[in-house]
Amino acid sequence: MNDTITVGVTGAPAADRAVDWALARAAARSQRLELVGVVGGALGTVGEDAVVDDALAATRAMLDAHAERIRAEAPSVPVSVRAEAGNPVHVLIEASTRSALLVIGSDYRGPGDGPARGAHGVRIAAGAACPVVVVPDFDTSGRSGVVVGIDGSDASEHALRFAAAEADRLGEPLVAVSVWTPLTAPRNTLAVYPELYLTNMQAATEETLALALAGIATDYPDLVVERRVERGYPSQVIGDIAHDARLAVVGTHGRGALARFLLGSISQEILGRLPTVTAVVR
Repeated sequence: MNDTITVGVTGAPAADRAVDWALARAAARSQRLELVGVVGGALGTVGEDAVVDDALAATRAMLDAHAERIRAEAPSVPVSVRAEAGNPVHVLIEASTRSALLVIGSDYRGPGDGPARGAHGVRIAAGAACPVVVVPDFDTSGRSGVVVGIDGSDASEHALRFAAAEADRLGEPLVAVSVWTPLTAPRNTLAVYPELYLTNMQAATEETLALALAGIATDYPDLVVERRVERGYPSQVIGDIAHDARLAVVGTHGRGALARFLLGSISQEILGRLPTVTAVVR
């Protein structure tokens, strides 16, 4: 079984938070770390080789500094570094095929900062072969709970399994969230619905959540599970609940050769305004 956590490292502050998060997990689970730095943007112009070589040398020095700190703080955690030139998205997706987990940083700094500006995180999460953890550029210490979004799909089942294992390992409660959204119609501008319809939507969603959670108590008998069934828009509801959580977990619905590189809209919206450290699970 692959026990490597790969971390995409840049010179941005968010990358430092990603390294710290990955180190804590590797130390707790006896995993190894691989720090990967990518020099992108090469066009093949005359004289560019020397520039790329200098950039690679600087990247290796940055990675070596991280590795030296890791060896000093956690001697039991094996760590290796790799610097290469190429497309960062392609390099990290390829690295994910040999990893148990891929960790990257995000430039999102919390409410009021606007959505995350880079598209790399979304593309990496959509194309990766392993779960991807995205670490925002703000302090998440002191938070509790692992929040997972559940909609009855295969992707959300995988997300639930990942979330339950993390919550059990961390000794945190698992907050399982299912959200239902009433159908919209052009003439129903006031959003008035028959009460029976709303009651049945709530009941159907509660049943979906109950079925998804059926085996969790057997697999994790000591895990505290809180069930939340809410009316609203999924990314907003899950994001609001996860703002005080230690970890949020969502599934991606990508399937097939092309769909693999497309992230579900809910997951993409959550990554755009990260409520906390967030894992995207295929």
